[in-house]
Amino acid sequence: MPNHTKGAGAISPAKDLPFEAALSKLEGVVEAMEADDLPLETLLAKYEEGAKLVKVCQEKLGEAELKIQQLEKNAAGEMKVSPLDLSEE
Repeated sequence: MPNHTKGAGAISPAKDLPFEAALSKLEGVVEAMEADDLPLETLLAKYEEGAKLVKVCQEKLGEAELKIQQLEKNAAGEMKVSPLDLSEE
């Protein structure tokens, strides 16, 4: 029988979370850090988890902002997404 260690083979699950789920988990981390008298090691682990979740939320919001900025009306008045031109930056 194979020996399964905690986290073995895990592929960055936070990046795959929808924004709402990542935000909810982040809120849970903050509540746990504020409410409990946690040992330093646990606080550091929670802080690290929270930092990763913040990054995921920021990336998802950035992606959404780019999509919104790319929306434009075509000649028929329909909304469409234009390709992002990164050469202007």
